Amino acid sequence: MEEPLIPVVPMSHTAHIRSHRKPRNRSASTIAMRAGVAGGVLSTLAVASASASANAAEPVTQTLELPTLTADLATQVAQSAEATQQAAANYQLQAERDAAAANAAKQAKADLAAAKKKAAEAQRKAEAARKTAAAAASRSTERTLLTAASSSASTVTSTSTATGSAAAVIAFVKAQIGDAYVSGGTGPNSWDCSGLVQTAFKQIGVSLPRVSQDQSTAGTQVSLSNLQPGDILYWGGAGSAYHVGVYVGDGMFVGAQNPSTGVVEKPLSYDPPSGAVRVL
Repeated sequence: MEEPLIPVVPMSHTAHIRSHRKPRNRSASTIAMRAGVAGGVLSTLAVASASASANAAEPVTQTLELPTLTADLATQVAQSAEATQQAAANYQLQAERDAAAANAAKQAKADLAAAKKKAAEAQRKAEAARKTAAAAASRSTERTLLTAASSSASTVTSTSTATGSAAAVIAFVKAQIGDAYVSGGTGPNSWDCSGLVQTAFKQIGVSLPRVSQDQSTAGTQVSLSNLQPGDILYWGGAGSAYHVGVYVGDGMFVGAQNPSTGVVEKPLSYDPPSGAVRVL
C-alpha cells in the first residue's frame, strides 16, 4: 500500500529572515493596569449578573415621590381656603339676615293686628259711651219735662180714667200687685217686668214681643207729657230698654220692679221713665 503524497509548499523567500519588527516593551505597570481593568470589568459583570438574579427572584417595588409644594402654590391654596371660608360666612350672615327680616315682618303683622283690635275696641267703647251719654241726656230731659208737667195746672194725661181695652190691661196689672219678681217669670204668681206687660196685653188679644228691648219699639212713640192709661213705659233707650211698666193714670205706673219689691204701683217720680209707646 502506497503512502499518500504530502504536497511540498515552497517556502517564502523571506522565511529565513528574522522579523524586522521590534518586540513590544510592556512595562509591569501597564500590565498591572490592564489586569486591573479586566478585573474591574469582570467584577462589574459579576455584580450585574447577581443583581439580575436577585431582580428575577424578588418583585420590584417602585416609590413615587409627590412633588413638593412651591411657595406660590401654597399661597394660592391658602387664599382659596380663605375665600371659601369667607363665602360660607357670607352665606350664613345672609341666612341670619333673612331669618331676622322674616321674624320682623311676622312681628309687624302681629303688632298691626293687635293695634287694629285695640282701635276697634276703643271705638266700640267710645260708641257705647256716646250712646250712654245720649240716653242719660234724653232721660234727664224727659224727667225735666215730666216734672214741669206734673207741677203745672194741667194734668199729665189727657184722661185719667181708663176705658175699654186700656181699663182691662190696667185691671190685670193691678191685680198682680204684691206678686214676686222672678227673672224670666210669666205668671201666674211671679213675673219679670216684660213678662207682666206681655201677659197683660195678651188678655185683650194684643201680641207683644217677650223682652223689654223689643217692647220699647212695639208701638207708637209718645211724649211723657201726653201719657194715657194703658201706655207702655220704658227705661233706657228705645230698642235697648232694660225695664218696662204700664201707665195706669193719675201719674202712677205698675211694674214688676225687682226681687226686693216685686210687683208694685208707684208714682212716676219714684223712677222717672225714659219714654213711652202706645199700642192701643
